[in-house]
Amino acid sequence: MARKVLIFGNGIGMAHNPDHFSLSMALENIWDEPRYLPEDHKQMISRCIGSNGEPPEGEDELDKLHMVVSSCKMINSLQDAQAQWLTPQGQQFPREVSRYIHKVATQLHIYDDPLPEHFLEPLFAFLRETNSHVATLNYDRLIYGQLVDNGLCAGYDGNLIDGFWGSGFAADNLVRRQGRNFGYYLHLHGSPLFYTDQNGATCKLTRDNLSILTDVLDNHIVLTHVKHKRSVIDGSYILRTYWSYLHNCCHEAEEIVVFGYSGADTHLNDVLAAYAQSTPIRVIEWEGAGHDATRRFFWSRAFRSDNVRVVPLENILEFTGW
Repeated sequence: MARKVLIFGNGIGMAHNPDHFSLSMALENIWDEPRYLPEDHKQMISRCIGSNGEPPEGEDELDKLHMVVSSCKMINSLQDAQAQWLTPQGQQFPREVSRYIHKVATQLHIYDDPLPEHFLEPLFAFLRETNSHVATLNYDRLIYGQLVDNGLCAGYDGNLIDGFWGSGFAADNLVRRQGRNFGYYLHLHGSPLFYTDQNGATCKLTRDNLSILTDVLDNHIVLTHVKHKRSVIDGSYILRTYWSYLHNCCHEAEEIVVFGYSGADTHLNDVLAAYAQSTPIRVIEWEGAGHDATRRFFWSRAFRSDNVRVVPLENILEFTGW
């Protein structure tokens, strides 16, 4: 059986536990806990987005925050001991925003209730048979953790690899050698597990070593307004590599399966549109997203192709037809 590309969005978490995997809920939970976000840091962020003390409600409200952080980083890179152009608060602002974003992603990641076996078993059987590629847009471990625990992500002995080996991540670790035929696991929007060590290498925490109190300030999480996501990806070596390999995966796939994805990430839609004329795309989504004809039109426009089939389900976790 030929390979496919399986792309998982946040809908998989929302179908499993909508309270935990709600982004707005995670933004609020971290905001309301002084141990995670001190009051003065909240005030800085609140003034920036004009929220009158309230947390951001979603990615759309992070637009101004991203632009201010980018400006602070640029000014910080220019100033020296003779020219302190930013106040101490301004100098620290990018770090505090990164800390908040990382803790939000960590909140979404730390969750131990697994997906149902009737969903996982056919998925894993399909991946073992085909070495198909898996790409995730969310920050949780619902898919990744189960792939590791069930031996599908097991270094070069598994069916999927994500480029971490030895001292950390390297694009060279993804190259197939010695007749290997593994597929790829691509964390397209990053992970709270990723960090940069003192030598500049991108490394990965074990799942057991990650907690809300973990302070990781690296820019390997794509949690911002959609129009800035491409710049975050371009600023991270590991994320740039994953998106480059997404093209490779789509090129060798007989079908692209988009699962639990809202369609809002134009940077992903642009990539898939490049393959949609020659490679069929199947969209598995919650039936509550809209009427069949409306959704077919939406997805055809998003991927700029009529080569798209939409499968609406009352519960996407009942899907088994990989």
